[in-house]
Amino acid sequence: METAKNSTQLNIITAPEGEDAFALRDRAIEAQRSGGVALHITTDDARAQGLIDLCSFFAADIELIYFPAWDCLPYDRVSPNTQVVGQRMKALGILAARKTSDIKKPMIVMTTANAVLRKVVPMDSLSSLGGLTLQKGGTLNEAQFQDFMICNGYERVDTVRSTGDYAIRGGLIDLWPATLENPVRLDLFGDEIETLKEFDPLSQRSGKPIDHLSLNPATEIPMDKESIQRFRGRYRDLFGAVTKADPLYEAISDGRRINGMEHWQSLFFEKMGTLFDYIPGAHISLDHQAAQGMSEAVEQIEDFYQAREILAIQTAEANKKNKDHQQAIYHAVPVSDVFETPVFENAVTFSPFTNDNDTAHARQGRDFSDIRALPDGDVFEALKGYIETHTGKTIVINAYSEGARERLKGLLENAGFPTLQNCETFENVKKVKKGAIALITLPLERGFSNDRFVVITEQDILGDRLIRKSKARKRKSDAFLREVSSLKAGDYIVHIDHGVGRFEGLETLDVGGAKHDCVKLIYDGEDKLFIPVENIELLSRYGDADMGANLDRLGGAGWQSRHAKVKKNLLEMAGKLIDIAAARQLQKAEIFASAETNYPEFAARFPYEETEDQDTAIEAVLEDLEAGRPMDRLVCGDVGYGKTEIAIRAAYVTAMAGGQVAIIAPTTLLARQHFENFQKRFTGTPLKIAQLSRLVPSGQAEKTKKLLAEGHVDI
Repeated sequence: METAKNSTQLNIITAPEGEDAFALRDRAIEAQRSGGVALHITTDDARAQGLIDLCSFFAADIELIYFPAWDCLPYDRVSPNTQVVGQRMKALGILAARKTSDIKKPMIVMTTANAVLRKVVPMDSLSSLGGLTLQKGGTLNEAQFQDFMICNGYERVDTVRSTGDYAIRGGLIDLWPATLENPVRLDLFGDEIETLKEFDPLSQRSGKPIDHLSLNPATEIPMDKESIQRFRGRYRDLFGAVTKADPLYEAISDGRRINGMEHWQSLFFEKMGTLFDYIPGAHISLDHQAAQGMSEAVEQIEDFYQAREILAIQTAEANKKNKDHQQAIYHAVPVSDVFETPVFENAVTFSPFTNDNDTAHARQGRDFSDIRALPDGDVFEALKGYIETHTGKTIVINAYSEGARERLKGLLENAGFPTLQNCETFENVKKVKKGAIALITLPLERGFSNDRFVVITEQDILGDRLIRKSKARKRKSDAFLREVSSLKAGDYIVHIDHGVGRFEGLETLDVGGAKHDCVKLIYDGEDKLFIPVENIELLSRYGDADMGANLDRLGGAGWQSRHAKVKKNLLEMAGKLIDIAAARQLQKAEIFASAETNYPEFAARFPYEETEDQDTAIEAVLEDLEAGRPMDRLVCGDVGYGKTEIAIRAAYVTAMAGGQVAIIAPTTLLARQHFENFQKRFTGTPLKIAQLSRLVPSGQAEKTKKLLAEGHVDI
């Protein structure tokens, strides 16, 4: 892969956060004059989502398209999320249609550094993964509909529970489109679509009606005969004849989709395309550190590829030694087949900092931290003075949430500010009368000013803190114990007292003059057991109808004996675990106490407010370090939840107490990133931090090892 040109080779304009939405609006209008679009590349998905929110407010009149990156690592074994794929295919479809349209409205295409590196479905093949529009009163050919769903990555199930599922039950069709929050139910009368309604996947109850539905593919790989044959041929050309069991090759050859197959996407096409093929002549802009992010991503991709190559060699050698237990080899597609680094000739980069060639006429806003630091500082008086220096401009004060806006409004009213007006849209802001202040809610941490507006944020006024934007993610579960309709006839069920039975359906029984809905289970010897649905917590899923299982006999000793045996084994296992835990308790370890260091001062330098869970984890780890016993703790958390800071705190306490710390990372890129983060975080402390990886020159690595052995390297 080529290395992306760094930001020093790009034109730079001053566009602090918030102002960048105005800049993108202007670039979209300018690009539209020549039939192009404004393409903006952000550092990551979080930044993209924040900028999308800002553009949706400040540039609401501009069409906004989001093209996300896959949410899985390069050369992974898992497929990207169906919703992510649906969003990508929707974006490509819109861009492809735009190229042939006579009407070209101003448009902003938002994407990320990772997204532009990966090659995409070529334009001439997009029609084979085309969309489908369904509308109330229209017609639906069931055979053609099923062909579309199969070719476009949807899976037929009995009950729709997740994105990419569809079910056909007579005149009812349930489906969960790749780009929608909720599934949709179609009610057919013959071939006519009588109604289209959203429904709740848990209760299966229909909800609000909709007039039409656009279905986007849930895959980026067509599974027609031509593409399958192309895959088979190119796979053999790259990796040689398939002589041993190869689950991927076998599944694709049989026309079956397999988890993770997307990482061999390039083998299904003659030639892959890029996002730039869909938007020739785009006016390209990048976030301040997007070019650097692409360079780091390129290194990470190479790391993962090399790791797969080494593993393939090791697996092949192991297969030669043990011919009775052959392992499938992960054959990684060459990097150049899957990724391509763009070289930007006429792009601009948005910088939050002022520069001599400023073309954005914008500045970062006033931060009142200096006033807050004064013993008698009055931040609201300083705010009034700041507003008075911007006469003729519209004053906008931003809060993170509706509740925060109301609290801030009360503080401003008590401080004697003039008319305060809540504004839900940018059009409302532009209509605010002279002398009034507009109050808005956006995920904007710092303010800015341009030639028309002055935006001041809640954080500018009240102080630094990190507010995590909550995403209203709908929890998806199989809802087995909450919704009987998630079962299908033939599924195997475990009753807590009677063991494994086969689910046959629901029956309504009249017991003592009262009707009860019951789950019908069949046991060995065709014995029947009816469980009222109100007692469904006694049941749990064992497996689906295809897996096969031995049924227990009602009243037999088989289930109870197995139950007793498992209980005995668990008790034996628990006994061993208790012995291990007891042995660990008797072991002694060095005590590293935070009280003996300048820990409070070091912790106070953390630029964000710790979350409750983060605080709990930090306290638990510090207690472990002071306990004088070997630590036995695993800290789990999603990306961005602050796990690294927990490690930093533990490393600081240990190193300051005279110990040495090793941070082990899975890739050289992460090792370098952690090294840089630790160096930045430990600035001003006496601790020595070093790095060891294959990217470190051998001479420097030997020196580091020597210093480490002598105790001169702390982390």
